[in-house]
Amino acid sequence: MSTKSTPIYDKYFFNESAYDYHDGGYVPLEVYDSPAVPLNIPALLKPDRETDTDVWMTVHAQPGETQILPGEKTKTWGYNQSLLGQTIVFRSGKTYHVTLKNSLPELTTFHWHGLDVPGPFIDGGCHAPIYPGQPKEITFKVDQPAATTWLHAHPCPLTGWDVWHGLAAMVYVKDAHEDSLPLPRNYGVDDIPVVLQDRRFHEDNQWNYDADYDPDGTAGPTALINGTVNPVFDVTTQKLRLRFLDGANRREWRLHLSDDLIMTQIASDGGLLPEPVKLTKLMITCAERAEVILDFKDYKAGDQVVLYSDDTPILTFNIKDFAPDNTVLPDQLAEITYPDVDPNANIHQVVLAGTDEEITINGRKFGMMRIDDRQQLGVTEYWDITNTNDCCGGMLHPYHMHGGSFQIVSRNGQAPYPNEMGYKDTVSVNPGETVRIKMRFNYAGVFMYHCHIIEHEDGGMMAQMQVWTPDDPHKKYDLMEMDTLMNALADERGCKVDELVIKSLDSYKKMGMDMC
Repeated sequence: MSTKSTPIYDKYFFNESAYDYHDGGYVPLEVYDSPAVPLNIPALLKPDRETDTDVWMTVHAQPGETQILPGEKTKTWGYNQSLLGQTIVFRSGKTYHVTLKNSLPELTTFHWHGLDVPGPFIDGGCHAPIYPGQPKEITFKVDQPAATTWLHAHPCPLTGWDVWHGLAAMVYVKDAHEDSLPLPRNYGVDDIPVVLQDRRFHEDNQWNYDADYDPDGTAGPTALINGTVNPVFDVTTQKLRLRFLDGANRREWRLHLSDDLIMTQIASDGGLLPEPVKLTKLMITCAERAEVILDFKDYKAGDQVVLYSDDTPILTFNIKDFAPDNTVLPDQLAEITYPDVDPNANIHQVVLAGTDEEITINGRKFGMMRIDDRQQLGVTEYWDITNTNDCCGGMLHPYHMHGGSFQIVSRNGQAPYPNEMGYKDTVSVNPGETVRIKMRFNYAGVFMYHCHIIEHEDGGMMAQMQVWTPDDPHKKYDLMEMDTLMNALADERGCKVDELVIKSLDSYKKMGMDMC
């Protein structure tokens, strides 16, 4: 950092009375009794072919077995590997031709969370199934600032099932501006992906999603960092860039380091912040990302620094010898601009209500064929996101929009949190709070918006909107009908439709609603 005086934030910002540990179904983290192991660093996905302007690659959803704990291997799913996925790197300005391949026993989708791409089919939500043995190629141009985004399955109402099995991967976007800044970027050495998840291990080290299912979000007592239990990382550079992703189905991560070591946050979901933000405590909620810089200048070889979530150690840094690093972060990292909103423009209302099976958006559960809202392509409008849960008995709802990034305008009329000044695609809304955002879509299509507690979206706290153009304002898209989905799953699982076990659909049954 420069010599400019900046505050050091030592609070998690959010409403403590709504933290997940107040939930009656909360599963506290525990240290698993197994040896410490090196932090898994996913390999970088290699393109099949590339030119100066175009890149061809294959992303393969596949089943496998992963040695996570001593003893039996865990049956897992992953992208181009057995668990999670190889890290995908896109460069802004290039066109990508991606072959989506599915070797799983059932259909899935490939959702590019945080990428600004057309919907619904390239975006990869519930209307874009990829069936086993039937690969499909999608083509899109990456045209957005450098950011940490991610890929995960999104086959509603089985998103929770797929992600719990392991379908989540880091996706980096690079650009010339980020290249020009004095930031760590040696992947796996001083630029480290950190996927934060949790699981419960059952007999023979297996996962059992249906046994652990909770309609308010499925969680387990064991932290899984990049798919590693009790991970350690050898620090060989003075400065380390950590790219945090809350890839959990439910858990909020309240992160802090031993010695209250300062984390300098430089980026959030949609890329660089306008200026660095210093924190000793950082909470990220489901699907959010945060990039931070750690400076180990006051440590020496043989020291250890521990990353905690609440009081549980989740990642240990072993300090090795390193060369001095005198680089200084600039006071200004990026210029954050967003188009103005016409004062006469429509203000969209999104009301997140309920807990457990009774969750809704605007009083309704998700309908596969229903368009809930509309916005014109290229026009910036306000969206007011309200969490009607009681302030002292409710929960945080992390709200996510497909189709691009937004700018947070206010929280209950007050300024956003200091580390929310950049571009976002997910924002956690406190009980009793209204968060106002500005949103502009750069592609026409149908896009979903929902709570990113994954069991909430699967259970119906989700809606969809159409981005329309004046020349074809009511364009029809080939949306996937619920019957088509259910018949395909029944065929793949070798049972009748009424024999399918899909826990999230109990939420619909309890409220007398369906997904049609």
